[in-house]
Amino acid sequence: MTHGFDDQGAQFDADGNLKNWWTPDDLKNFKQRGDCIAKQFDAFEVEPGLHGNGKLEEGESIADLGGLVIAYAAYQKSLAGKPAPSIDGFTAVQRFFLGFASHWAANYRPEEARLLAKTDPHPLDPFRVDGALSNVPAFAKAWAAPRI
Repeated sequence: MTHGFDDQGAQFDADGNLKNWWTPDDLKNFKQRGDCIAKQFDAFEVEPGLHGNGKLEEGESIADLGGLVIAYAAYQKSLAGKPAPSIDGFTAVQRFFLGFASHWAANYRPEEARLLAKTDPHPLDPFRVDGALSNVPAFAKAWAAPRI
């Protein structure tokens, strides 16, 4: 769903036509925010001297962030204002974010990580976690962590 509002999907109108439907100010704001995401992912270091390709990964990174924000809002709505219990020393909100992060648990051989970093529009899994979570204020609050 959130790919409809990433750097590619946002180019199509409600009828699926390749057409600019944004106001000039909204388009400028959207592109500036996308540039911020791209710069963030450019900074992730795969290995010394090799960084992510934020422009290539921009669409997936925007969609990951959007999906996480929507899922968190849905989770909050599902509680209907009722508190959720802490389990095993983790609050319910911490467990929500742990669930998101555990989905992306992966190991890469160095050769594969280098290849993917140069060619794949999907960020490497650890960066999908670090990138999205560092942009969600509720994550920082749940872990009493500073926002990056």
